[in-house]
Amino acid sequence: MNPPRSQSLTLRLTLLFALASALVLFLLGLFIGNAVERHFIEMDRDALANKMAAARAILRGISGTDAALPIDYLDAALSGDDDLVAAVYDDKLRVLYQSAELDFPPELLANPGGAATDRPMKWTADDGRHWRAIADRLLVGDGATYTVAIAIEISHHEHFMESFRVTLWIFMTTAAFAMGLLGWFVVRRGLAPLQTIKRRAGEITARRLHTRLPVEAIPLELADVAGALNDMLSRLEESFQRLSDFSSDLAHELRTPVSNLLTQTQVTLSRARTAEEYREILAINAEEFERLSRIIADMLFLAQAENRQIIPNREQLELADEVASLLEFYEVLAEEKGIRLSAAGEGRVAGDRLMLRRAVNNLLANALHHTPAGGAVDVSIEPQDSGEVLLTVTNTGPEIPAEHLPRLFDRFYRADPVRQRSTEGSGLGLAITRSILIAHGGDVSVSSSGGLTRFVLRLPPGS
Repeated sequence: MNPPRSQSLTLRLTLLFALASALVLFLLGLFIGNAVERHFIEMDRDALANKMAAARAILRGISGTDAALPIDYLDAALSGDDDLVAAVYDDKLRVLYQSAELDFPPELLANPGGAATDRPMKWTADDGRHWRAIADRLLVGDGATYTVAIAIEISHHEHFMESFRVTLWIFMTTAAFAMGLLGWFVVRRGLAPLQTIKRRAGEITARRLHTRLPVEAIPLELADVAGALNDMLSRLEESFQRLSDFSSDLAHELRTPVSNLLTQTQVTLSRARTAEEYREILAINAEEFERLSRIIADMLFLAQAENRQIIPNREQLELADEVASLLEFYEVLAEEKGIRLSAAGEGRVAGDRLMLRRAVNNLLANALHHTPAGGAVDVSIEPQDSGEVLLTVTNTGPEIPAEHLPRLFDRFYRADPVRQRSTEGSGLGLAITRSILIAHGGDVSVSSSGGLTRFVLRLPPGS
């Protein structure tokens, strides 16, 4: 079952942009609608307050509890506006005056006061008309109490607000949809460099690993990604080239002993031979098989090292003892070639005895091989303040050209083209040495100048 495909980045960004736009428009619509409604409320409240002030002035002019209401003055002050209705009640809430027929809500008349005049009450009459009203209680004359209620019809305001809200929501919906389309267009244009990267990446093959992504032609936000991809391509190109070179070198290294074995066998089978001749030929073949076996074993070791499958067995080692043992082994060979061997210093490290002996042995064998007669091979051991130990193998002889130094630890690489296909070595010794040091958490370096070549092993400290 195929895993579900993830959502498109364009779709997600478009939806996010549309939702953000819709939220902003929604909040803006609420603000505008509330602002318009507050404007109408303020207009109605001002009109009601003006009429209430006129009614107060007229009623406070009454003297005596039995004085009649000045109806003419009330009509003049409160009537004349079809949208406005005023009523005056006594202390029993009996109607004394009303400019038009309207049933005021009982809760408005039951709780009149100054606070009510600042917060008009809104209700809908039985006939469906909408009203907003205020009420106030007045004490005039010799103790007479009147309740004044004034209402203004707001049906036209309500109809306007209803139409306004419908129009506003239609506009906001349309605007949100338009913003979504605009967001899609902007996102598509913004992500166009990704399509460029995709197209250029699709052009990269094993034969075109030199192709790089155009960092200069894309936005800064994607430049780091393109730069990282270019760095990855550079590493892949280098690794691919090294793998190609290694495959070629490996084929050449294996072809020589296999060709020798095949040729020797064909010649042997060409005619009958004595038992002694067969024994001599088998001995020669055994040497070639041993060489093949060493190459295969070294390649397996390097493959395990590159896949971090080599785990050194940590033990405390005295480097001076190990070096002395190896120098004793090479003493006869050194005397035959007239080479002087020496060792100085001491240091304690934690590591795998066999692996470290193999690493130092590779360096000594390499030094003896390239040191001319009458030369010298010196080994020095120097503990560092950090606890690490430097083991240096120095030999006299021809200097190694600087261009070869960075690749000396590559597999099958030889600095001397003349000896590149000699049978004296497989070209894996220095590569194995580096793998052993890396597995121990150390490192190896080389320098060559002034007639001296130095290999320096940086070994981890002992506990």
